[in-house]
Amino acid sequence: MRLYLFEHCSICFRVRMAAALKRLHLQETVVLEDDSATMMDLVGKRVIPIMVRDDGVPMLESMDMVAHIESIGDPVLTGPQRPEITAWADSVVPKSVPLTWPRYPLLGLPEFGTVAARDHYLVRKREKLGDFVELRAKTREQIDALMPDLEQLDRLIESPMAVNGKLSLDDIRVLPLLRSAAVVKGLSFPNKVRDYFETMMNRIGYQPLPAI
Repeated sequence: MRLYLFEHCSICFRVRMAAALKRLHLQETVVLEDDSATMMDLVGKRVIPIMVRDDGVPMLESMDMVAHIESIGDPVLTGPQRPEITAWADSVVPKSVPLTWPRYPLLGLPEFGTVAARDHYLVRKREKLGDFVELRAKTREQIDALMPDLEQLDRLIESPMAVNGKLSLDDIRVLPLLRSAAVVKGLSFPNKVRDYFETMMNRIGYQPLPAI
């Protein structure tokens, strides 16, 4: 299987995480941010991630990719799911985006490997969020807005090894969002969130992205 991805993409990381938990080899291709042609050639539209299965069939939805990976061999995501975790994940995204999006192009990631690719990202995201310099200047305010959500998650986590005590799709929802949030220098996770993040990242063999 081959996964076309952006290194900073939390949705892409869901798929990478699922494969790592299964100890399955996933061929990865990082696409330049402005390389819409590759995406169009594969699936007819600009979208990331794209996973091409071993039978050559491309897949578009990250959770469908996770389900396909989980169907190979013995399942590992067998634990319970809780609606409050899904609700948490849905609520935290709009608060984390103003913190994370303006930082990604500063991290030296391969999807921004050309000036054109970086500029393409900046133009697209600024249209949605506004000026990135101004947003980074509001970091403290944005962190303060996000902390209640992280403290809520701290109360919800049952084990450093799995958010619900046993690996489940809830871990696939939570860990990639924490990986994104961890790029914000000065953001400190509450104790149980930090232990969960560090334990899970070590378990799947990934290093956090740089913090800036």
